[in-house]
Amino acid sequence: MAEHGVNSVDNKQTFFKNGNKQWVKLNVGGTYFLTTKTTLARDPNSFLFRLVQEDSDLISDKDDTGAYLIDRDPNYFSPVLNYLRHGKLVINKGLAEEGILEEAEFYNVAELITLVKERICHRDNRPSKDSKKHVYRVLQCHEDELTQMVSTMSDGWKFEQLVNIGSQYNYGADEHAEFLCVVSREYGAPEGIEVEHSDRAKVLQQKGSRM
Repeated sequence: MAEHGVNSVDNKQTFFKNGNKQWVKLNVGGTYFLTTKTTLARDPNSFLFRLVQEDSDLISDKDDTGAYLIDRDPNYFSPVLNYLRHGKLVINKGLAEEGILEEAEFYNVAELITLVKERICHRDNRPSKDSKKHVYRVLQCHEDELTQMVSTMSDGWKFEQLVNIGSQYNYGADEHAEFLCVVSREYGAPEGIEVEHSDRAKVLQQKGSRM
């Protein structure tokens, strides 16, 4: 199998050395890429397609092997060339979308520029996996019930706010105050499920402050 692979490489080198006009060799930042004019023709207005034309209006030096010299990052060039090969945006691990966008704009590959911008927009607007929503509950209790209620809170509920709404009940000679206790729980709510927000708590708080 290894010998077959070597033969394939030798055949390509032979085609190139013999002046085969279909194959194109690029030296991007010291890394060699072998492709065809048909691949680069996916975008005839791109820098790459214009570069390899016999009557090209672009000036580019070639190295000793006849490869076009391009002073750009080869890691970010790879997604550009792959797009011209199959029309899909494939981002290698460790590469930033902004870096690919920079190269797409440099090589003037219009459709790739659009794809990368859409990918960046989708990435920036995607909710974080760790994003949380809150559900609130407002509980009414007597003064002597506060300690027991707070100590028995479970299932992720936590104390948020305590609002004194005055005294409404008398037990013997003692007057017991009434409170609104606002508690909340944090969780990742699936899309489409409505979550009760703190509007109700705010209304009750305003009501309590006027009493």
